[in-house]
Formats: sequence, C-alpha cells, structure tokens
Amino acid sequence: MRALRYEGPDKGVCLSQSAPEPTCQPGWAIVRPTRVGIGAMERAITAHPNGLAPITLGHEFVGIVKHIEHTGAHGDRAAQFAARRVVGSMNIVCQQCDMCRSGLSSHCRKRRVLGLTGVDGCFADAVAVPLNNLHLVPDELDDDAAVFTEPLSAAVQAAQQIRIEDKPFVTVLGDGVVGHLCAQVLTRLNASVRIIGQHQHKLDLAEKWGVQHRLASEIGRRADQDVVIDCTGTSSGLELAMQLVRPRGKIVLKSSALPTEAQPCVDFRILVEREIELIGSRCGPIPEALSLLANKQVDVVSLITRRSKLDDGETALRTALDPEQIKVLMDV
Repeated sequence: MRALRYEGPDKGVCLSQSAPEPTCQPGWAIVRPTRVGIGAMERAITAHPNGLAPITLGHEFVGIVKHIEHTGAHGDRAAQFAARRVVGSMNIVCQQCDMCRSGLSSHCRKRRVLGLTGVDGCFADAVAVPLNNLHLVPDELDDDAAVFTEPLSAAVQAAQQIRIEDKPFVTVLGDGVVGHLCAQVLTRLNASVRIIGQHQHKLDLAEKWGVQHRLASEIGRRADQDVVIDCTGTSSGLELAMQLVRPRGKIVLKSSALPTEAQPCVDFRILVEREIELIGSRCGPIPEALSLLANKQVDVVSLITRRSKLDDGETALRTALDPEQIKVLMDV
C-alpha cells in the first residue's frame, strides 16, 4: 500500500510503496481516500521535522467506505455507511472519560489525532477511521468541495464562540485557507468583516465575497475592532491582534499548526490593561460545515491553487510550503 509518511527528524517525509494495510477494529471502517487536502499540520511537520513518532500523514479527506468491522451494536450505523462517500473528524476519542461523558469529546482525555498522534492518517491508499467520526457526503457535493469540510468546520467553530449582534467589526488575520473561510462564514452572520494578510493576490479573492481586505503593512492600529480572529499561528499575529482589538473586545486564536520555531515572547500586559478576552478555538462541527458546502453558501473551490497526486506527494508537500499557495489537493 502507498502511504506518505513522516519517518522521524532524520528521514523526514517520504512516500512508502509498501506501508502496512490499516487494521480495522470493531466500530471502525476502512476508507479509500479519493481526494485529500494538505493542511497547516502537515506543512509544519514537513518544514520542521521534530520528535513525532513515525506516522502516515493527513487529516483532511473525502473517500469511499470499503470495509466495516462491526458488532451488533454498530449494525445500523454500519449499514448507513457501507460503500458510501464520507468525510471525517480528525479527533479520535475514547467516549468514556469525563470530558466525553459531559459532551466535550473534542477535549477527550485520551484524544488521538488522525495523522498526528497515535493513528495513521489519510495520505494513503486506505485509512482506518471510527464509524463515529464519519459523515455522509451529500450526492450534490463534489470531492473538490467535500475535502474542505474539516477546515470549514474550524471556521464555523470560531463563529460559534463569539456573539454576533449589532453588526460588530471583525478583523480576520491571515490570508490562508482558514482565514478566508472564517471571513466568509462571519460575513454571512451580519458582521462587518475585513481580512488582513501578507499577499495581495490571496487577498484579492475576498472581492468576490464582498469582504474588505488590506495588506497588514497598510492598516492602522487604532484598537477599534470588536473581534479579531488570528489565523496566523504566530506571535507577531497575536501582537497585531492585541493592537487592533478594542478594550473588552475578543481575540480568537484559530490555528492548530504545530510549533515550528522559537517564537519571541509576547507581552500580555495589554490583555490585562484593556480587559481583552482571549479565546482558543480548534476543530468544529462537521454537519454544519457540510450543510454550508451543500447549499453553496461558501466558496472553497477558488482557494485551490495546486493539484497533485499521491505518487508526487513529497513534491506536493514542499509546494504547499510556498507562501504563494493557498490550498494544495492530492488525488489518491
């Protein structure tokens, strides 16, 4: 089986032609990915190999269920997914700890992450995923759109963590995929949104969605924004967010990228002095993201800047590191 794997800091990422087939335990399914997306997590691992255990990369996928291992307890769900097209959540949870029992399974005490910790990912000919993680893809939704479900769910999560009333002023920092998706989702919710970034050609995409956009070098720091959503994952992004948000405003940190390098210390005194609320935000609701995509309420296809194949996966990962790129997809 082919699999694009991280083999440790010495070997880095390489394509294996003889990776072991995934094993399927009760309540899990084997999915054959058809299209996958390279996200911030995979870019960070590629750019800065670290001490992670060897693992198959990838957490954004759309694919077809090929096999289900189930007992009587999983019969109905198994029948629902057999041979169907699916997407899935990256968080694999125990369903037994206090967090899971209280409805906060995304914070499971034993959480594993597809393609990062403990579970091989989807950059392969086959991937094992719990049935509870899978969601059916509507027939009207093609693979190009469906593969954006996971990053779009993260944008939906950010919107759900803040209160949108009286048309607040919202600034989104970062002109990557999640930044553009956050800007679109928040615009739909009657916020006055602008997106700030470093690359004019990326920001120009926002014109078709009616979203204001400016280069970071051209904006003032007047501390007048009700909400700033920082999608940069950098200390400089957080510092800029603190300069832009008004007293008693909110900053949402919207980045799940791995640490890639030593970051300068951030002076948090401004958070105290202006009583700013700092909110962490991670993964979000897959069904809501699928609904937005199926109803064509967000534009994701415009974010695709390069296509590749799994056989050229090593090159595709390096291409995804190029700041000129927004979203690189691979066919499996």
